Parts: sequence; C-alpha cells; structure tokens
Amino acid sequence: MARAIERIEQDLAAVEAAIALLRAELYSTYSKYLQLLGQAVRRQLILASYQVCTHGYPEAFLSMSFNQRQKLQQSILSLAKNAQEQFFSHLESSKNLPPTEATQSDEPASEQSLLSSEQLQDVPEEPLTQPDQEPESIEAEETAEITKPESAKPEPLAKWQERLEEAIAKTLETLSLDTNRLLQQTGIIPGKLPAAVLEAAAKADNSTESITIGSPNLLNLLMETENDDDSEDSTLTRIIAINLRLSELEFADPALNAGRNQIRNLSAKGNMLHREYHKKQRERSVAQAEAAWRASWFED
Repeated sequence: MARAIERIEQDLAAVEAAIALLRAELYSTYSKYLQLLGQAVRRQLILASYQVCTHGYPEAFLSMSFNQRQKLQQSILSLAKNAQEQFFSHLESSKNLPPTEATQSDEPASEQSLLSSEQLQDVPEEPLTQPDQEPESIEAEETAEITKPESAKPEPLAKWQERLEEAIAKTLETLSLDTNRLLQQTGIIPGKLPAAVLEAAAKADNSTESITIGSPNLLNLLMETENDDDSEDSTLTRIIAINLRLSELEFADPALNAGRNQIRNLSAKGNMLHREYHKKQRERSVAQAEAAWRASWFED
C-alpha cells in the first residue's frame, strides 16, 4: 500500500510539473497574442472611426475645420495607443505574482477611461509605439518562475486566464465607449444622445440585430429622441456607433486568429490536466484512507 501511495504521489508531481510548464507556455502565447491584438485594435478602430465620419455623418465631419479634424484623428490614435498599453499591463501586473494573488486585485485597470476629457484638449502628436519588452524576454522570465507552488495548481491557473480574458473584453468595451464619447464631443455623433445610449452601444454583443451588415465593429441603431422645441414630440434618429468585438478583430486578422487557436489548444490541455490532477488526488485520498483503516483495525 505504501508503494501504491508513493506511485500516486509521483503521478501527481508529474501532473503539477506539466501544469507549471503549461502556465509558462500560456503566458508566452498571451504576450504574443496581445501584441497582435493591439495592432489589430489600432487598425480596426481607425477604420471604424473613418466609417463613422465619412459614411455615417459626412456632413458633420465636413463642417469641422482642418485643425479640428487633425485633432480628432490624433485623439483616436491616442486612444488606440493607450489600449495597446493596457493589454500588456494586464499581463505585466500578474507576471511576478502567483495566479491566486494576481486574481485578488479589486478591479482591472481597463475599467478606467483610456483618455480623460482634459487629455482630449491637448493630445500629443506622437507615433504609436510597441511595448519595449519583447515576448521572448517575457517568456524567459516566466519560465524561471515555474517552481512557484501555486503555479503548479490547476484552479489558480484557470482563474488567472479567466481574469485576463475579462480584462481584454473590458478594455475593448472601454475603448469603444471612449471613442464614441470623443465623436460625440466633437460633434460627429449627435450630442442629444444620453450617455446610457453610448454605453449600451459599447456593450452590445454579437447577437445584436441592429449590427450594420458589411461594417465590422459598428452598430447601426434607430433611437427615439425628443425634439428640442417640443418635449412631448419625438422622432427616430439613426445612430452609428463603434462597438469593437473580439470575434470580429480575430476574424479579420489571420495571425491574431491563429494566436486564439493556440490559446484554445492550451486551454483544452489545461482542462485535461485539471481532470487528471483531481483524479490523482482522489486516488491518493482513497489509498491513504485504506492504509489508515488497515493501520487501526484489529480483532480480538
């Protein structure tokens, strides 16, 4: 029986080692994926903003001065740059922490606005830059940490990945909302729309029936709005707003889609290791209970 327990312990140790290696591989894969995602977000945000300004509200865009148009475009670029930095901040914030500690933060940073109203007044004209740290160096640092006890447990790893995916989705939602607010502040999207409408547009999922056909990451909505001269009268107003969707970003970018497939494969491997880990834990408990029974049993 002692030998059986020892073999189970060895099997558990092997599963834990595999989980630790999986965590390092997931971290490396996400670092590359988030770099690609940041680039895709920049391209698609510019394209969606272009569609809103030139096809959605061309008259409003033409009424702006040359300097106003440039300032709007630079503000959109700054929003994209800040979103790129936030994608990596989600990963960097958990780099030196076991997954259990990394998931105990109050709220992800992506819930904060990507660009404040004060910053919108004076946006620096600077090119977008990629984060200084290369994925290869990140991978090396993470691989060196796989001896941490919590990195070999399946539950903390699953929770870490879940929180990271939530933070990615929240950043896209915040970016959509901030861009819509910017377009409203500059007079492109009608100013009489309440804030709740812009928030709903940013949160709309892929099943929304009002999605504009052929225009990715955009929503085409008909909203009932009150007339300024008569509060009892209302009219239907067409609203075109930005709604960045992760599925559409991945669909439009083969490299990003390939990165998502790698993450799916690693997640499937994690699920298998999770089941194996608990199976071995159960076997160990049963073997230990059997040994304890025999140790205490005696007959007169």
